[in-house]
Amino acid sequence: MIPFSHYIDKFINYIAVEKNYSPYTAVYYRADLKKLEDFLNSRSVTDIQNIDYFILRKFLSVLNEEQIKKRTVSRKISTFKSFFKFLMRESIIKSNPAASLLYPRMEKPLPKFLTENEVKKILDMPTGEGLLQLRDKAIMEFLYSTGARVSEMVSLKAEEVDLIGGIVKVKGKGRKERLLPLGEPAILSIKRYLDKRNDTNRALFINKRGGALTDRGVRNIIDKYISKTALLLKASPHTFRHSFATHLLNRGADLRSVQELLGHSSIATTQVYTHLTIDSLKNVYQKAHPRAK
Repeated sequence: MIPFSHYIDKFINYIAVEKNYSPYTAVYYRADLKKLEDFLNSRSVTDIQNIDYFILRKFLSVLNEEQIKKRTVSRKISTFKSFFKFLMRESIIKSNPAASLLYPRMEKPLPKFLTENEVKKILDMPTGEGLLQLRDKAIMEFLYSTGARVSEMVSLKAEEVDLIGGIVKVKGKGRKERLLPLGEPAILSIKRYLDKRNDTNRALFINKRGGALTDRGVRNIIDKYISKTALLLKASPHTFRHSFATHLLNRGADLRSVQELLGHSSIATTQVYTHLTIDSLKNVYQKAHPRAK
């Protein structure tokens, strides 16, 4: 009998090669399917043909008992739907047992963002001419200037950034490419950092050991400066992206342009930032209008 892990490998290869999904997505998909495999083994379900809707529902109920976050459960359901749909396409199974699974209802939290003054305070934190200080300054200027995802930034090579033209090409979700403008402070910060380097690593940003910087490495850098500023908001690298979008809309940018810059496939995803700008306007109104209260 063919083990479940064999089908996992086939599916991961499919999404990586044919669908061009990012390595990060593949890692999450594999983890979701491995957890399902462990559950199936605990129930002595070894034949792929014996997996039905009720077994999957039981698995989800176990996740609920373990108090797994709804967002994580939702991602697992999405993984299962795609996985069994693939098995159907390959004629391995005749029907998709995950097709009728319902996603948990979730309240969408509004993205957290920094004010313009808070961003400036953080960007001004790295001081000195040391390589690491110049790098940290360049990283934060880059994130706020472009609104890029951290995963997009850490995968960049130095030659992919046009400091003369003030433009950078990033690869987003689904390997889709988009061009992003760089502001003057970001250009100057990156140039000063690159001029200071004397290594042969092609990565735009490197760690203190000379290797390519990772998502986690960037988070540690951001955390260090956030703690120094004593901001009440718990910020992350992604907070720069949220702040980027919010500040653009606050200053009159149109929604379609912001969607393009963020690399959102649907404008509905970008529209969440309009709620933030409305809240900002309400706060101004409450403070300034004589009949607001």
